[in-house]
Amino acid sequence: MPELMVDVITSLDGFSSAEGWPGLWGLGGPEYFAWLGEDAAASYTSLMGATTYRMFAGFVESGEEDMDGLTAMDKVVFSSTLEEPLTWANTRLVPGDAADVVRRMKEDGDTPLRTIGSLSLCRSLLVAGLVDRLRVVVFPVINGASGREHFYTGWPDVALETVDHRTFDGRLQMMEFVPTVLDGPPT
Repeated sequence: MPELMVDVITSLDGFSSAEGWPGLWGLGGPEYFAWLGEDAAASYTSLMGATTYRMFAGFVESGEEDMDGLTAMDKVVFSSTLEEPLTWANTRLVPGDAADVVRRMKEDGDTPLRTIGSLSLCRSLLVAGLVDRLRVVVFPVINGASGREHFYTGWPDVALETVDHRTFDGRLQMMEFVPTVLDGPPT
């Protein structure tokens, strides 16, 4: 059965973006970008929601970002607001319940699955018990005043077993966990 990994990038206080800050908070470095390049070469299907799709498809259309690696891979977009045909190559639109569809993809498929962005999608897949790995890259900033899109808002309590960690460029912290959704605080 293929694994589902939720990939997250956040500030130290859990924001996925911040008003006025550049992408990756302007702190991406050569080690991190090399690692992302290695990761992009892996074979997996990317899962995303409509907002993330619109953002990345816009990057492709404008040519402002190198999106060749992501463009080449299979992508599934869960949305009730987008309509066919989607313009980004190798992208399939799924209007149904994401948890049901991903459960079937895991049961019937053989390709690993990963999310990209898509905060509400990640949360719903975690709550449904479908997430096998949670990989978080923490950028060394606190966005208390300018933070947007707090990643963990609305999440249940989750116990995390650390299975990997790494430092990139002497400042970015990558941590990979096996998550277990809890009914409440441990007793």
